Amino acid sequence: MVASNAPPEKPASEALVAAVVLFYLVAALSMTMANKWVLDTTEAPLFFLLIQLVIAVILFAVSDLFGLFATRLTFDLKICKGLASVVALNVVGLAFSNYTLKYVDASAYQVARGLVLPFTVVTSFVILHTRPSIRSYISCAIVTAGFFCGVFLDSVPLSIKGISYGVISSALTALASVVIKQSLSVVDGSTILLSWYANLLSAIALAPIVFLAGEGPAVLALLSGTPSAKALAAAAQAPSELKTFLWGSLITGVIGFLMSIANLLSIKVTSPITHMISSAVRGVASSFLGMWFFHDVISGGRATSIAVVLGGSIYYTWIKHQETEAAAAQSRAYERVAMDDLEQGPEPQKET
Repeated sequence: MVASNAPPEKPASEALVAAVVLFYLVAALSMTMANKWVLDTTEAPLFFLLIQLVIAVILFAVSDLFGLFATRLTFDLKICKGLASVVALNVVGLAFSNYTLKYVDASAYQVARGLVLPFTVVTSFVILHTRPSIRSYISCAIVTAGFFCGVFLDSVPLSIKGISYGVISSALTALASVVIKQSLSVVDGSTILLSWYANLLSAIALAPIVFLAGEGPAVLALLSGTPSAKALAAAAQAPSELKTFLWGSLITGVIGFLMSIANLLSIKVTSPITHMISSAVRGVASSFLGMWFFHDVISGGRATSIAVVLGGSIYYTWIKHQETEAAAAQSRAYERVAMDDLEQGPEPQKET
């Protein structure tokens, strides 16, 4: 075995980790609140998603123009074909995620999409043939119990349509996470290139879907300044639907671009447990912000559901961290024993 002369990677400082976590939380919370703000007034959620993607693509191109990325952005038809499944899942998943947020309160969004973890474990087992531990199944059972607690025990009525969209969105998110792992080889492991192609190709694919889904009249009415039924039902002092849409699209498009960077930084700089705790804090904070901005009602059942879902998710992350550490320790112990045996050489034969 040849020893590596490369120095070990220096762990990130506490200040850097704190800054990355704060950046991730602010970007994620701003994205959820801004999305809900626009989706409460517009009848064209897919067109809203398309504008977000277009703004993110423009920001990627401008960043590449100024050399802000270590990897230069490209456009290769071979790569486009290789990422077809990722793009399809991204478009459908984002669409159902927007529909979920459109039909449920911001405080209930965490509940509606609470089955991401169980779906991820099942999808990994079916596609990647990974065998979860018993404790992993227990954590998934806890999360599932939290989801059903929020659906059936919440005193505040939840939209069946919104919950259904949330379940579909959770399944697609889980499937996308597995497909993305398999597709990284298409872009030589570059997450920047993967984000660039995903945003660009998703925008191209979504453009005709907006009109095929019947949003043409709503888009024309929006651009002509004709208020929708939702906008008319809003408060008289609220800004116009077009103004809300344009500002919301600009804000969420920029935040969507920042979220691509925030996710990468959070995964690269922080540990899995820190990343999951950040997600848990985001879920709790979004519930309280929903109560503050949109006057959502958080009942005892909804609060219990959020707590159980987040608790099960954190438990799962802690389990996976322990299992990873144990596997790494066992691997290091095996390598030390093998090297010791090699250095000692064969045992001398006893004379008879």
